[in-house]
Amino acid sequence: MFLPQEVIRTKRDGHELSKEQIDYFVQGLTAGDISESQIAALAMAVYFQGMSADESVALTLAMRDSGDVLQWHDLDLGGPILDKHSTGGVGDVVSLMLGPIIAACGGYVPMISGRGLGHTGGTLDKMDAIPGYQTMPDLALFRRVVKDTGVAIIGQTGDLAPADKRFYATRDITATVESIPLITASILSKKLAAGLDGLVLDVKVGNGAMMPTEAAAQELAESLVRVANGAGLNTCAILTDMNEILAHSAGNSIEVIEAIRYLTGEYRAPRLHEVTVALCAKMLQLGQLATSAEEAVAKVEAVLASGEAAERFAKMVRALGGPNDLLTQYQQHLPLAAFARPVLAERTGVVQAIDTRAVGMAVVALGGGRRRSSDQLDFSVGLDQIIGLGAAVDAQQPLAMIYARNEDDWLQAAQRIRAAYKIGDKAAATHPVIYKTIG
Repeated sequence: MFLPQEVIRTKRDGHELSKEQIDYFVQGLTAGDISESQIAALAMAVYFQGMSADESVALTLAMRDSGDVLQWHDLDLGGPILDKHSTGGVGDVVSLMLGPIIAACGGYVPMISGRGLGHTGGTLDKMDAIPGYQTMPDLALFRRVVKDTGVAIIGQTGDLAPADKRFYATRDITATVESIPLITASILSKKLAAGLDGLVLDVKVGNGAMMPTEAAAQELAESLVRVANGAGLNTCAILTDMNEILAHSAGNSIEVIEAIRYLTGEYRAPRLHEVTVALCAKMLQLGQLATSAEEAVAKVEAVLASGEAAERFAKMVRALGGPNDLLTQYQQHLPLAAFARPVLAERTGVVQAIDTRAVGMAVVALGGGRRRSSDQLDFSVGLDQIIGLGAAVDAQQPLAMIYARNEDDWLQAAQRIRAAYKIGDKAAATHPVIYKTIG
């Protein structure tokens, strides 16, 4: 028989927790037998003392097993169950294209997504912008859509990794969110509960990312890959850049529009395309749907060119209650805020740096993100035609088009955008779009 305070003491003093101690603590956390102060104490102990690989695997598996673990074998799908997770950024709309692309290539993607956090947009908020779309279907409908369509993008139910939900809520108010072992367990417990065969992680690097430096991002990526593989899930990570906005838009409806334009071939932002193809290619290799990177890229390009990926997206939207004609009538179904004006550069020069986090916060201030968990989003607001690093500008060159509810909101957003852009006379420092692959 263990006592919570003895588990805390063990970790506080720098000793390794046994699997039995970790299982006991997580079971008590789920049942409500562990107090918030005890959760906070263990989180702080882990924050300072860290965890070994064995401890991290044990914590991840215990949190996975705190609720339901999805099973897919009874559906005889005939293809691998694959998913991707991003650590978050601004204009990161990759999931909306990636899921349908993988489905069109023969994989199955039960994508359980989250809402926006801080300055980062959330995939679930984007899907909520589609009228009628059910982001919280029952399990039977979720499974049916995955089987019939190959992809379903939904939200986390209370039955998947419930221990993580309580643990994270306490970490969020006790300054322990940044602990890499706890981040690792939080991300992977939910992915393992989804019953996956393979997982690709998009770990962002830069001033718009959770991990601002390449070294910090690599440390997180290595932890995630090591623990996921230790828990039996075939996983790799790609470090990608977030020193500027990934897409050309940021918001909810406006990012769905960009995803539709990407899938139909109307417009593909180069940086967004590079990251999307790289992640898809790695997923196809993990799922043994391609034997080489070259074959994987060719398959991705083929389903985009044929329109099959776009049709998978449309089929998913229809199956989960959305409009039948979203691909062709997206302007009708995804209206943008009426007060639309460009924000202009204040001087002639070259964009040398962008405070990407500040751009994300401009979207939050417009009403496109949350300051509090209870905030209701305005899906119609956001930014479009956002320019990137190295762009030449003058006093007539828009930095972005702002869609706002009224003039006051527009003025505040314009001030934030101008402040986020550093314009000078020298060439901009360049960043690779993709830094490296781990695992």
